[in-house]
Formats: sequence, structure tokens, C-alpha cells
Amino acid sequence: MSVTVKEFQNLIKRTFYHKDSLRGVEKTFVWFVEEVGELAKSFKKKERELMEAEFADVFAWLCSLANLVDVNLEGVSFKKYGKGCPKCGKIPCICKEPFKKEVP
Repeated sequence: MSVTVKEFQNLIKRTFYHKDSLRGVEKTFVWFVEEVGELAKSFKKKERELMEAEFADVFAWLCSLANLVDVNLEGVSFKKYGKGCPKCGKIPCICKEPFKKEVP
């Protein structure tokens, strides 16, 4: 099943907005950061199903935060990245990164 970012953000709003608004932006942000940490741990375990579940959690909590501050993730994401890299304007990005090894 495929949904748009807007549809998913609306689903998260219908499901969790009441609880999220009672918790507030700051505490919801803490939950989001915890989920990002769990995603990082899942990379070390290299378990595909666990990584997928953690990506879903991070995205859901990001949507919760966006809902609390009335940001349309689909709109702002496309506005910033819809024409490629916001710095160099290219697809793929050709910006130099401070990595020791360049990304191919």
C-alpha cells in the first residue's frame, strides 16, 4: 500500500494529535530523539525488519512534531529539495563533503 506524506501525516494527526498536544512540543521532541537513537542502534544490529520498524517510528514522531507546530512536511520538503540539492542545485548532489572517503 502506498500513501503520500500528506496522507500519512494526516493519519498520525488523527491518531495521536490529542495525546501529542497534551504532551507538548518539547516532550514530543524528546520522544522523537529517543526514536532516532533506537534507529541508530538498529544499524549496528543490521537487522532489516528492526531498521524498517525504527524508520517508521522516527517518521511517525517527526509527523507528530510537524503537526504540533502546523508544518506540512510534504510541502516544505518539496519546496526545499524538489529541484535537487539546496546548496549546489544538482541531482545528484555534487557538493564536497568533509568525509575522509568521498561518496561515489
